[in-house]
Amino acid sequence: MSHSMEVKVDHWATLERDALAIRYEVFVVEQQVPEELEKDEWDAQCWHAVAYRNDGVAVATGRLLPDGHIGRVAVIESMRGKGVGTQIMDALIEKAAGTGHKMLVLSSQVHARAFYERRGFVAEGDIYDDAGIDHILMRRHLA
Repeated sequence: MSHSMEVKVDHWATLERDALAIRYEVFVVEQQVPEELEKDEWDAQCWHAVAYRNDGVAVATGRLLPDGHIGRVAVIESMRGKGVGTQIMDALIEKAAGTGHKMLVLSSQVHARAFYERRGFVAEGDIYDDAGIDHILMRRHLA
């Protein structure tokens, strides 16, 4: 069951409040990532995507770094499995293609690997630990 949401792609100055609220809920509260690891100096240099429900509540986010890394992809628990993460990824991939990126890279939590594979990403290398959670590197070439 897919709900089409409005997805905004913009700079940190515009989306910081909404993006951080989602990231805090998912990474810090739910996954116990230390709060000081959650925010970094890269946010100000990234494109951010935030998905909004019809009532204006922000429910998902992700970011595109200047080097083509996609990261901080998070969907609030009540909205998972509804296609919202796909919309975030598609918005970030479209922004990357539109700004001239040829290669996208991301660090997937292992349980999310199939989600990214459906978006055309291919896993490489060994599983590694990041903030106590198993991850794997994934890449996608853009035409």
